Amino acid sequence: MHLAGPGIGRLRYSLQMTNPIVLIGQLNRDIISCNRCPRLLEHCQSIAMVKRRAYLNWEYWGKPVPGFGDPFGRLLILGLAPGAHGANRTGRMFTGDNSGRFLYDALQKTGFSSQSASTNRNDGLTLNDCYITAAVRCAPPQNRPTSAEFQNCQTHLVREYGLLPNIRVVIALGHLALKSYLNLLITMDYKISKSAFKFSHGAHHKIQEGLPELLCSYHPSQQNTQTKRLTKSMLVDVLQHANELISG
Repeated sequence: MHLAGPGIGRLRYSLQMTNPIVLIGQLNRDIISCNRCPRLLEHCQSIAMVKRRAYLNWEYWGKPVPGFGDPFGRLLILGLAPGAHGANRTGRMFTGDNSGRFLYDALQKTGFSSQSASTNRNDGLTLNDCYITAAVRCAPPQNRPTSAEFQNCQTHLVREYGLLPNIRVVIALGHLALKSYLNLLITMDYKISKSAFKFSHGAHHKIQEGLPELLCSYHPSQQNTQTKRLTKSMLVDVLQHANELISG
């Protein structure tokens, strides 16, 4: 294990010692089998049994959802949690619901996704130079995880973050994703003040030397996109900014 930064740092694994793809596969198996949050598991399984009328013929995933994308990507996108009839149905982050359609279309427009549509985890969509994950891996009731549930998932996120060796930019989708990322850094013994980094759409934070640049965006939920609080051009602008930071 290669450590960088204060304390345990970013837990960057040496590529000469172990292939990150293998380690991420191990992590994903641990995430899928995780049972730390009985309330969330019960909710995911209940949704998978009852289903939505439009998806009655689907076999829902109904389990914790692992991250997805290019493990050597330089962009990390951090969301809140799987959608009840999106990722909780399909088993892939931001796949199969309106939030995913909005996000992947913007990612395709900026070169990070091979396709603009996200229907199921076997639809051939790949991410380019980008990895997508979430602060909480199970779909929560009313889309509101508890503080304990955030904490239970934090160890998964810390492990995952440490296994992505090339991250140069992090995009936090919403203020809860921002809070989760800052908590991650504190867990990893970085001496930062969360109050110094406020959420606003398009915000750009340089947290500390050696850490990725941090960008913020409204979450592409229907609550934000249908009200035009977040438009496609607004999200594309943030992704283009990420591209510029990566290239620079």
